[in-house]
Order: sequence, then C-alpha cells, then structure tokens
Amino acid sequence: MKGRYILFGAVLLAAAVLVYRSFGTQDQPPTGAAMASVIVPELSEPAQAGEAYFNRSCATCHGKDAAGQDGIAPPLVHKIYEPNHHGDASFHLAARNGVRAHHWSFGNMPALEDVTDTEIEKIIVYVRELQRANGIF
Repeated sequence: MKGRYILFGAVLLAAAVLVYRSFGTQDQPPTGAAMASVIVPELSEPAQAGEAYFNRSCATCHGKDAAGQDGIAPPLVHKIYEPNHHGDASFHLAARNGVRAHHWSFGNMPALEDVTDTEIEKIIVYVRELQRANGIF
C-alpha cells in the first residue's frame, strides 16, 4: 500500500513539473536586442574590410559588431565561437553551406550565396579581432 502512494506521488510530481515547464517555455517574440556587449578595438586593414563585408552580409542577423540579436541570431563574439571550438573552416562551411542549429535555438543558418571566399576570409579576420579584444582566444 505504501509503495502505491509513493508511485502515485512520483507520477503527480512529474505531471506538475511538466505543467510548470509548459508555462515557462512559451515562445517570446524576438526583441533584436544585442546579446553581447562588444568592445571594438582599432581594427587592422584586413579586419576593416571584413567589417564592411560583415555589415553587408552578416549584421542583418548577427547584429552590429557581431553582438547577436535576441531571437534572431547568436553573437559571434562568444566563447562558443572561439578558434579552438569553431575554427576558421567552420565559418567557411557555415557561409558556403549554411549550418544546422546546434548551440542555439535560433533555427538553421542559410548559406550566403553573395559572399566570396576572399570576403569570408576578411570577415573571419574581423570576427577574430573582435573576439580577441573581448577576451576570446
């Protein structure tokens, strides 16, 4: 008899947790607010070119200074994108082929068809300089 009460209590607790979580996970509308506070250093010449390409092709989603936009796209000035975790090749692959969402819940990133490999290289230089200035190595 005591085991039945314990089982009933466990089921009731599990149901309560599920109901509680369902109220807390309703989708919030995107605010577009910057997700990171980014220090912008004095940029090298290649990074300045990368900034222009970034602003043209990436900032619409990833925000000004790669700070991300709440509900839209993640910040690239974030430890997840440090070179040891996401090397330069991953940026090339993401731009060329798009990428399936795996660290964030923003949805998949589409391929960028209007960006050349040379432009991607300069965008990477820009993002890496921003990362280093913000303590991401």
